[in-house]
Amino acid sequence: MNTAASFIIALVALLHIYFLVLEMFLWDKPAGLKVFGQTKEEASASKTLAANQGLYNGFLAAGLIWGLSLGAEGGSIKIFFLACVLIAGIYGAATANRKILFVQALPAAIGLVLLWAST
Repeated sequence: MNTAASFIIALVALLHIYFLVLEMFLWDKPAGLKVFGQTKEEASASKTLAANQGLYNGFLAAGLIWGLSLGAEGGSIKIFFLACVLIAGIYGAATANRKILFVQALPAAIGLVLLWAST
């Protein structure tokens, strides 16, 4: 498999681990408040929902890492999880914050293109 594709897929996985930490553990802490532009009260009211969202981000990261660990045999797993990230990023950009398109969806799209180009 292409080294560039592996690098981008690993980057997407690391981003989702970062999202997991932000949403599950730092949501109502100064770092989380700053990243998501919320007040302490807003964060407290949505903490459980954010933790759930963080857990899903962790599953996305785990799937990408699983695919990477299988090397060339993990191609379909990598495609599936990158597609999930891409769809989630597009939906998040449409419903929550346009910045999600660039932070989440674009890296996944680049990973998919590089993965398909390497096969």
